[in-house]
Amino acid sequence: MSLSQVLNVCPKSAIAGLGLVPAIGSGTAVARRSVGRVSTLLLSSTVSGQQPETRNMSTSPCVYKQCITLDNINPAIKLMEYAVRGPLVIRAGAIEKELEQGAKKPFKEVIRANIGDCHAMGQQPITFLRQVLGLVSYPPLFEDKSIPEDAKQRARDILSGCKGHSVGSYTDSNGIEIIRKHVAQYIQDRDGGIPSDANNIILSTGASGGIKVLMSLMRCSIDGKTPGVMIPIPQYPLYSATIAEFEMAQVGYYLDEANKWALDIAELERSLQEAKKTCAPRILVVINPGNPTGQVLSRDNIENIIQFAYKEKLVLFADEVYQDNVYEKGSKFHSFKKVLMEMGAPYNQMELCSFMSCSKGYMGECGIRGGYAEVVNMCPDVKAMLLKCISAQLCPTTIGQACMDVVVHPPKQGEPSYELFIKEKNAVLASLKERADMVAQTFNSIEGFSCNPVQGAMYAFPQIRLPEKAIEAAKKAGQAPDVFYAFQLLEQTGICIVPGSGFGQRPGTYHFRTTILPQPAKLKEMLDMFRAFHEKFLKQYK
Repeated sequence: MSLSQVLNVCPKSAIAGLGLVPAIGSGTAVARRSVGRVSTLLLSSTVSGQQPETRNMSTSPCVYKQCITLDNINPAIKLMEYAVRGPLVIRAGAIEKELEQGAKKPFKEVIRANIGDCHAMGQQPITFLRQVLGLVSYPPLFEDKSIPEDAKQRARDILSGCKGHSVGSYTDSNGIEIIRKHVAQYIQDRDGGIPSDANNIILSTGASGGIKVLMSLMRCSIDGKTPGVMIPIPQYPLYSATIAEFEMAQVGYYLDEANKWALDIAELERSLQEAKKTCAPRILVVINPGNPTGQVLSRDNIENIIQFAYKEKLVLFADEVYQDNVYEKGSKFHSFKKVLMEMGAPYNQMELCSFMSCSKGYMGECGIRGGYAEVVNMCPDVKAMLLKCISAQLCPTTIGQACMDVVVHPPKQGEPSYELFIKEKNAVLASLKERADMVAQTFNSIEGFSCNPVQGAMYAFPQIRLPEKAIEAAKKAGQAPDVFYAFQLLEQTGICIVPGSGFGQRPGTYHFRTTILPQPAKLKEMLDMFRAFHEKFLKQYK
């Protein structure tokens, strides 16, 4: 079944839930609403080619009288959206299966530029990191003389913190103590000696695990108003999805595209005052370096943000998972913790939750799911409630914890593994810088595109100016214009991107997010295909 047939079969309200047409009542101050009833239909119709089962589109009792129906599941789940794994990705998976079955396409493969999955795009693992993970997973490798002694010592340290000296055992809910101590030392060294306490460290299943548990802690109405979470627009869809899941209020503030996606304090003020009419803002999320926008905040900008959060009694969430990914000359990563502490009283007494992951940086170990949160200045009684909350989840994966340990406790100069480790690390980061420059320069050379420099992170978020005829064609297809463009790109080139509407954008503008992760030769090939497609698209709709 073709996409147009799917659109004709599905009710517009259902399609809106997956971003194929604008959702009714969507905006920046509230979470987008979705009936979420089309995913099974879309999956079945595009992957198998069979006719859709229309019973999935109705809230009437299921044919087989199941106990669980769309009428009686958690309504917040139906509101959730996660554009990075939305309908375009479903269609990309279907196309891959079609290619495997011998279908003729104008391309030979799908290039998944939709998600920051480094190893899936050809990045090679860091040797030392994998040696340590191999050792803790399979101790007989300690007898392997080809594995350096410093890797073995790191593995022994990790296993000494595990019950039964096995990563197959449960750990403390907030993580293995020796790893939390290593995390605290890493933060202290990073921040020029500003103390970090292992008791303030929570190891988590990726950064997202820490973000979600800390956001859930503040899921409490204030004076009868729904708690609000301020997030950047564009934003990483984890936040909008979690806000919807927790039935909190999304409070969007626009980043300044004309100023390299900087964060404007006047815009924070505007957004906050507007939101206070309907909710009680409690959290201010800042992503630095930015996703999907790739900006790196200046120290002055961070100081202004901290002052704003203090004045408005907001808890700061500093998403810093891309702190190793800074490319542009003159840009530098400043941690919120360091700036906040150096500003002195009263700012150094503010509550701050900062997050890090092993999924990004030079490591790219996305599937291992390791991360941490540092929580400073939290009331001891509240921290006790937090620890109680995470104890119900038993513990984060031990392999993820071990991976995080290697990230924060890498080989030191003079140790056997140092030379190879630093060579591999620097090679990854240098290649990412090369690709960041290539992507921005290429997009800026294409008619109708404008792209800010990719100062950091792993993505570009260019704006595209679409011809009026293309916008009209999108309306006829029942799609948002950027979604229409992205589907056309996928069907004609095999390139899978994420439309800007999945991240949020100013009304009347159109963007998309692409990763810079394909290896250099593949990235150049992708960009050449992108240029050829766009020229053809403009000719068709001009």
